[in-house]
Amino acid sequence: MASDEGTVRVDSWIWSVRLTKTRSMAATACRGGHVRVNGERVKAAHGVRPGDEVRLRHAGRERIVVVSRLVSKRVGAAVAAECFVDNSPPPPPREEIIAVPQRDRGTGRPTKRDRREMEQLRGR
Repeated sequence: MASDEGTVRVDSWIWSVRLTKTRSMAATACRGGHVRVNGERVKAAHGVRPGDEVRLRHAGRERIVVVSRLVSKRVGAAVAAECFVDNSPPPPPREEIIAVPQRDRGTGRPTKRDRREMEQLRGR
C-alpha cells in the first residue's frame, strides 16, 4: 500500500486517502484549480511528498491537509486517516446553512414577481 517512491501523483493521493469519491473527481478538481500544494495550483500529475500541505476545495468546503504518508492505492478509512494530518477549519453548523426555499410541485413556472422575491431572499 505504501509507495517506495519519493512522490505520488496528487490526484491519486487525494483519491487514495478518501478526500474525493473518485479519482476522476480529484483530477477534475486539479484541472479546475481547486487543488494547491504548498500554496501553488497544480496539475493532476504533480507529485506530493510527506510534509507537503495540500489544499482542496470540494463540496463547498476547503480541506487543508498535511501529507504524512504516501499511498498509491485506495485504502480503508482507518488507514487513510493515518496518511494525513487534517488542519481544516470545522464545517459550519447546520443551523447556519441557509435553506433554499422550494416551490410546491405543480405550481407552474414562477412569475416575474415570484422570481424577484426569490432573488431578494437570496440576497441578489
